[in-house]
Parts: sequence; structure tokens; C-alpha cells
Amino acid sequence: MRPETFLALISFAFASAFTPGPNNIMLAASGMNFGFARSAPHMAGIVVGFTLVLLAAGFGVGALFAAFPAVQWGLKILGAAYLLWLAWRIATAVPAEGEAARASRPLNFLEAAAFQWINPKGLVAIFGAMSLFITPGHAAADVMVIAGVFTLTSIGSVVTWTAFGTGLKRLLRAPGKVRIFNIAMALLLVASIVPMVVPLGGQPAPAG
Repeated sequence: MRPETFLALISFAFASAFTPGPNNIMLAASGMNFGFARSAPHMAGIVVGFTLVLLAAGFGVGALFAAFPAVQWGLKILGAAYLLWLAWRIATAVPAEGEAARASRPLNFLEAAAFQWINPKGLVAIFGAMSLFITPGHAAADVMVIAGVFTLTSIGSVVTWTAFGTGLKRLLRAPGKVRIFNIAMALLLVASIVPMVVPLGGQPAPAG
């Protein structure tokens, strides 16, 4: 991969990972409600799951979507439905204090990793990266470079957004303020569904 292409890839991955999106919104809410340590499996699941989806796309799954567009639309619909359920879960979350909080929990590793396979926004970003940064004759090597860059930026993103939510927890101590925050995060999550299912102008939306 040429140096200028590599720098463009870094910029693309950074924008994709750090801009607000379903993963980042859920992590901020998880940090707020459950703290940084309890959200660690959620963070790890996102990084590992996203990397596995990216590798699968780079080594053949993308051809399946190209041959059967209905499969991609099916994933978008499934992902949108799951996001609506997660939005409801965030809106009704109880801060991780007291007896009632012990009945609730953040997403675990497997749930977070599995979500990456039906995250429409993430899938669009992955296939966008594949189309932009893979050169003929160097596909395998380019896929590994793309995976490495996205993995590192994803680690930075999940840590940043979870820490952001955890920091807000110290500022929004009152239950009423926490409830307002959770409802706002849920509404942002619902709003993020629209550009994923109907991208404006047909352009990929950044992931995260």
C-alpha cells in the first residue's frame, strides 16, 4: 500500500471509529450506567467482532452481498430492529447502584461481537474501505493492513467513548439527570438508524 493511500486509510478509519454511531452511543450509555470496568466485555466484543466482520468481508463475504443484495438489506432490517430494542433498553436502564441495578447489566462480549455482523452502519463503512483501499494484485495484504488500522482505531474509540460516559456519571449524580441522559442516548440511537437504512445520496455513513 502506497504511503499516501495508507494515510488516507488512517483518516478514514479514524473518522469512522470516533464519530457518533450505534456502537459509540451504546458505550457512552454503558459507561454512564455500569461504569468502565463492567463495560469492558462490551468494548472487547465490539473490537473483536468488527475486526472479524472486516476480515470476512475482505476474504469473500463481500462477493455474497454483491451477488445477493437482498442479504444485505435483510441484515439492515435485522440490525435496525435490534437497535430499536437496544434503544428501549438504554432508555429504561437503571444506574448501577443499589439493589435494582443488579438486575440489569451491560452487553456481554458475545452480544457486542454478534451485533457487529448486523450493524448496517459498520457494514457500509467496511465495504467502503474495501472498495477504496484494496488494489488489484495486493488484496490479501491490503485487507490485513486495513484490519490492523481499523482494530487500533476501534480500540481508541471504544475506550474514549466508554470513558466519556463514565466521566459523565460523576457529573450527573441525580437519578433524574441520569434518566434524561439515557433517554437522549436512546433517541440518538434511534436517529442513527435512518442514515444507515437510507444513506443520503447513496454515500456510506461513518461507522462507530
